[in-house]
Amino acid sequence: MCTREATSVPGGRNLLVVSDVHLGSDINDGRVAQPARSRSVDEDLCSLFAHYQDNPAEGKPWRLIINGDFIDFIGMSVDASSRGVSTEPNGEERAHGLGTAEDHARVKLARVAARHRAVFTALARFVAAGNDLTIVPGNHDREFHWGEVRDDFRALLFRALDPGSGSTEGEREFAAHVEFSPWFVWIEGVAYIEHGHQYDPFCASDHVMSPLSPQDPRRLSSGFSDVLLRFVVHPTAGVRECDHDNMGLVAYLGLAVRLGVRGGIDLARRFACASIELFRLHRLSLTRAARALHEEHERCVSRLAAVELIEPRRLRTLLELQARPVTRSVRAIMSGVLLDELLLAIVALAALVIFESFGFGQRHFALLAMPLVVAWWLAHRVLSRTRHIDPQNQLAARAAPLAQLFPAAFVVMGHTHVPVRVSVDDGRATYVNTGSWVEDESLHPDAASVYRAARTHLVIRERATGPHAELLAWDSITGPRPFGAT
Repeated sequence: MCTREATSVPGGRNLLVVSDVHLGSDINDGRVAQPARSRSVDEDLCSLFAHYQDNPAEGKPWRLIINGDFIDFIGMSVDASSRGVSTEPNGEERAHGLGTAEDHARVKLARVAARHRAVFTALARFVAAGNDLTIVPGNHDREFHWGEVRDDFRALLFRALDPGSGSTEGEREFAAHVEFSPWFVWIEGVAYIEHGHQYDPFCASDHVMSPLSPQDPRRLSSGFSDVLLRFVVHPTAGVRECDHDNMGLVAYLGLAVRLGVRGGIDLARRFACASIELFRLHRLSLTRAARALHEEHERCVSRLAAVELIEPRRLRTLLELQARPVTRSVRAIMSGVLLDELLLAIVALAALVIFESFGFGQRHFALLAMPLVVAWWLAHRVLSRTRHIDPQNQLAARAAPLAQLFPAAFVVMGHTHVPVRVSVDDGRATYVNTGSWVEDESLHPDAASVYRAARTHLVIRERATGPHAELLAWDSITGPRPFGAT
C-alpha cells in the first residue's frame, strides 16, 4: 500500500521550514530512565508559530513545511498493554514498547498530543489563521504512512484549537489546510525539500513510498538505527540517542565496566539480540515477499509521477541517489554492531595466548607480540573509519545532483541536527540543513554549561529578483535572528 494525498495547498505562499522537533522523545513507560526533554523547547516552538502567525511577509500567508521527525514514534516507549491496540504486540514490542503498526502508532500519537498540548494548540492556531501545513516524513515518524495516523493528527490539531467543537464542516475545512507528503516537496525553481535520511545508510529504508515489513505488512519495516535504538540505546543507562553513533568498541567496553558485571552482561545480551534481529532483517530482504514489496513500490513511484506531473525518469534517478540500507549487507551489519572489531580483538588475543603457550622467552615473545599489536591497531583504525559514515557529508554531497534533477534555488534537508547553509552546484543553488530542536534538560544542571539546541528554521520569500532564503535561529527574547549572530 502506498500513500499519496491530493495536494490542496495553493502556491504563491512564503515558506517556513523546520525539522527534527522529536515531540514525545522522552515518553517512557518503564525503560531505563533517560534525560527529560527541555520544557523551554516547547515554549520557544509555540512562540515561533505565534510570531509567524502574526507576521505574514508581504501580506502573503505562510506554508509551514515540517521536514521530518516532528513526532518521535521510534524514540518513545509506550507500554505494550496500552488500551486501544488491536494488533497483538509481538515479543519485541512487549520488551521495548508498542511498535509501528497503525493502531500502535495512533496510541503513541495520542500520548504525544497530550504531553505537548501547548505545541499542538499553537500549531492549530497557526493553521486556523489562514496558513497551510505540510508534513514530510522522517525516519522517526514514518508512521505518517498510515492513513488513520494522518487523520488522527488532523483531528488532534482541530480539537486543540477548539476542544468543545462538534462542527464536522469546520473540521473538514481545517483539515484541508493540512497535507502529508509521502517523500518530498518540490516547488520548481524555488526549493526541493526532503528530510534526508534516505541518504544515510544507517537510517535509510528500501522502499520510501511503501515502507512495509515483508514479513508483516501490518507493520513498517525496521532499519539498522531503529533496531539499535530499541534494543540497545533506550534500555541502557548512560547511552544517549545523540551520542551512540560515535561510540566504538572501546567506548562500549568502558561502559560495560562502569555498569558492573550484571550490567555488562545485560549490555552484551542486548547487542546479541540486536545482531540476531539485524541478520533476520537481512534474510527478509532476500525473500519473495520483499520482491513483491519492491514491485508495489515501483507502482507507487509511477503513481506519484502521474499525480505530481513529474517525469518518471527523475524519480528513478532520485532513487539511485539513495544510500543502500545497512541491513542489505552482512558485512555492513557486522561493522555496525562492532562484530568485526570484536572478532579482530579475539583473534589478536588468541594469537598472543598461542605465542605464550609455545614458551618463548620474554624477549622473543615481545618481538612477536609487538608487530601483532601494531597490526591489530591499524586494522582497528581502518574498521572504525569504515563504520563511521558522516551523514552530514552524505546529505551535502547529494545537494548538487538534487538541484540539477529538480531545479531549485534551495535544497533543504534535516536529519543531521546540524544547521548548515552552503553554496552547491558551482553557486547555482544553496544547500540548507535546518538543524534541530532537540534538547535534554536534565543532562546539564549547571546553567553555565547548558547545551542549547540550535532552534533553527528557514524562511523563503518570493521576491522580484527570485526566491530569497534566510536561515534563522529562534531567540526567546528577540525572536528570529540570523543563524550565527550573537
